[in-house]
Amino acid sequence: MRTAPRASTPRRYLMCPPTYFRVTYSINPWMDPGKPVDLRLALAQWEELRDRYRALGHTVEELTPRPDLPDMVYAANGATVVDGRVLGARFAHPERWAEAGVHREWFRAHGYTDVREPEHINEGEGDFAVTASWLLAGRGFRSSPLSHPEAQEYFGRPVIGLDLVDPRYYHLDTALSVLDGDEDDVMYYPGAFSPGSRQVLRRLFPDALIATEQDAAALGLNAVCDGRHVLLPQAAVGLFEPLRQRGYEPIGMDLGELLKGGGSVKCCTQELR
Repeated sequence: MRTAPRASTPRRYLMCPPTYFRVTYSINPWMDPGKPVDLRLALAQWEELRDRYRALGHTVEELTPRPDLPDMVYAANGATVVDGRVLGARFAHPERWAEAGVHREWFRAHGYTDVREPEHINEGEGDFAVTASWLLAGRGFRSSPLSHPEAQEYFGRPVIGLDLVDPRYYHLDTALSVLDGDEDDVMYYPGAFSPGSRQVLRRLFPDALIATEQDAAALGLNAVCDGRHVLLPQAAVGLFEPLRQRGYEPIGMDLGELLKGGGSVKCCTQELR
């Protein structure tokens, strides 16, 4: 196991401030309209995450929020970007349908010329995770299995379909996180996946960091890694030492207000590859 410190790589991220964030409907088990959101605290927590990225040397672009789209803060769901090519999202729930067009418009306005509107339901980096060798693709609660061959044809990368079976982990990015993409290093929670998918993950990633149920339930796998630093929910305390043993530097973040909508660090962060 690698223990020497790793090197970070400057990244570009797209985020959207939670200016209009609220929980007035429920489309995942984390959302309870009966629990009010402290909007001022949500914004402060989001700004701390954004500022931490910038302090680490990364570029953060900001998407302008819309009053009628309270979930726009979960910017990871709006598209998947690989090698400058943009596969847009097509959301499963009507409450989020309009977000897809906002994201596509942003990319076209910022010089991206290869932007595809998908035919099949996919929720961006919620269910697509990019490694050096594969495009991992979740299915079972949101994204359609038909989105997998569509992504494979568009990106020209082999897609590995993974079945999610626990509704708490409704997106792949709540159950699995890519750490070092160059080494195909990941961490995941086996209980979120079907037996066959667990076997696939063991075969592809025999040295993966395996999360406990407690850390997964803190959304500890909803994390972002720049090759060295791993930004993750601070409550996932059981992941910190295993990450250090692998040469990573874990950085705990408090996004407790945004957790009320079912998302944390990764949900708020789309990577512009």
